[in-house]
Amino acid sequence: MNRRKFLGLGLAAAALVPAALNATDFRTEKPDMWKAEKMEDAIKAIYGDAKVTEDKVSIKAPKLAENGGAIPVFVKSDIEGAKTVALFQDANPRSAVAVWTVPENGIIDYGIKIKMRKTGKLTAIVEDKDGNLFSKVLPVEVSIGGCGG
Repeated sequence: MNRRKFLGLGLAAAALVPAALNATDFRTEKPDMWKAEKMEDAIKAIYGDAKVTEDKVSIKAPKLAENGGAIPVFVKSDIEGAKTVALFQDANPRSAVAVWTVPENGIIDYGIKIKMRKTGKLTAIVEDKDGNLFSKVLPVEVSIGGCGG
């Protein structure tokens, strides 16, 4: 394929990408969330005083993490019209882990590897289109030294 044809196809493909694709930069929009040492403070920094209901969200992570430096965490939910998904933990000096902006009609099935210095709790919060918050809390035990016990 010659270079002109390749560039022409690239421009045509770029024209098909929706111009309205955007995501919130939570590091600049909600900086206090990333500085919070307590999970409650981080949650309040992003969602305010809204009531959180423990329902409709699932977290999957190992019950005993052999390696606290790379713990696989999966967050799922069937909430339609969700706007954001946030993940917090209470084992490290900073509580906020990640925030995802859910695209319109997006499926909430996110995975991430996180670091936890010690045994603690993970909390996932999903915000729906009406501003309602749903959560799930999951305790995770971290093996010191990687020996599993």
